[in-house]
Amino acid sequence: MESMDTVRPGVLVVDDEANQRNALASMIRGWGYDAETAANGAEALAKLEEFQASAVLTDLMMPVMDGSELLRQLKDRGDAPPAIVLTAFGNLETAVNLVHDLGAFWFLEKPLDPPALRLLIERAVAQGTLSLYNRTLEQRLAGEGVLAELNGVSPVMQEVFSLIRQVAPTRATVLITGESGTGKELTARAIHQLSPRRAKSFVAINCAAMPESLIESEIFGHEKGSFTGAIERRRGCFELAHGGTLLLDEIGEMPLPTQSKLLRVLEERKVRRLGSPREIDVDVRVLAATNKNLQEEVAGGRFREDLYFRLNVFQVALPPLRARMADLPLLADSMIRDLNQRHACKVNGISAAAMAMLEVYAWPGNVRELRNVLERGVILAGEGLIQAHHISVGGPKAQPVRHSETSGALEVHLPVGTTVSEAERALIEATLRHTAGNRTRAAALLGISQKTLFNKLKEYGGGD
Repeated sequence: MESMDTVRPGVLVVDDEANQRNALASMIRGWGYDAETAANGAEALAKLEEFQASAVLTDLMMPVMDGSELLRQLKDRGDAPPAIVLTAFGNLETAVNLVHDLGAFWFLEKPLDPPALRLLIERAVAQGTLSLYNRTLEQRLAGEGVLAELNGVSPVMQEVFSLIRQVAPTRATVLITGESGTGKELTARAIHQLSPRRAKSFVAINCAAMPESLIESEIFGHEKGSFTGAIERRRGCFELAHGGTLLLDEIGEMPLPTQSKLLRVLEERKVRRLGSPREIDVDVRVLAATNKNLQEEVAGGRFREDLYFRLNVFQVALPPLRARMADLPLLADSMIRDLNQRHACKVNGISAAAMAMLEVYAWPGNVRELRNVLERGVILAGEGLIQAHHISVGGPKAQPVRHSETSGALEVHLPVGTTVSEAERALIEATLRHTAGNRTRAAALLGISQKTLFNKLKEYGGGD
């Protein structure tokens, strides 16, 4: 991977006076940086599309687009390099406000003091280069199957990664859907970590875990004495997440009266604690997650249609594990490393027989169930490889060797004493009979890749 030191940091100089910006660019190049120039904020935004700047040096008063508007638009982009504002004495108060409100790195009064400017550029470039390197690293890791705490090389997960990268820098409300155990909270955390709000709080509340009598207090907060048991003032999740991100998990379980109040907060960006006459401004990015079909909930009168439209600005749908079985080795490897640290074990992998058991199971509990199975395996193995006898899937009443389709059902009955390899072969052969030899369809039914199926058939002498 290319290191940060191999790329010469760049500085974009923005000033409407040609002599001033060219002189500044020349001086900055003399300090060992690449430098480009722009005559106003609009030119600067266009230049940043092709020039990877580690810092921006901008004047305030410019035609077309001034420095204040440039900083606003850079802030909205979410991945802007640090900006140093150049200001005349009369604009000093404005410059201070820009540092506070729009996140400018610092300001410097004219006429410029070159040593002071050089020091500020060094510090801004150091911060900007690190941020640029982190973004590049995140993009590369995503290509290798890792994004924040998510793992996946399958096409469906790469599509999820693409959606996350597109929506994370924005302010859009996101609805995350998927079966239980597919990683909805991890997806929400990834969106937060890749957003401009990453340094602020990430607050998650499970709407299904709260009794109806308490959920409004948890979300909106309450004043002392507002209800029986309210012995002190309490801030709600919106206040706790101010400046950051709030995840409303299992939003489909939220009571209708609370849905009405939530809609008002989302529209007005103001929250009122229970028992308080005063509204509080809140700056919160809201993410919602559910394993329910909210359109069906709306049709059944259990979920407000206007709230559904307000939440469903951008949707990220997570696939079940059975639809991304190509990710199984990567998921298992990542989980085993984490579980080794958690339980002080030294497991270095999983045997082929144990992996075969994982590959033929349907995983109704998805990634969460996989982690539970591997946690038991890691504890039992302690070190070395997780073996087949360390793996227990489905429980005593489960029927893992069954796949159903609209055309009918496939069942495989195995006598007591059947080995894992014999069970695997019986399942594969029965599935191929069911699909009339169609290997693509058989692999999809089995939840394994076509390559894995081909290799198995080759072992059985039928891979030609």
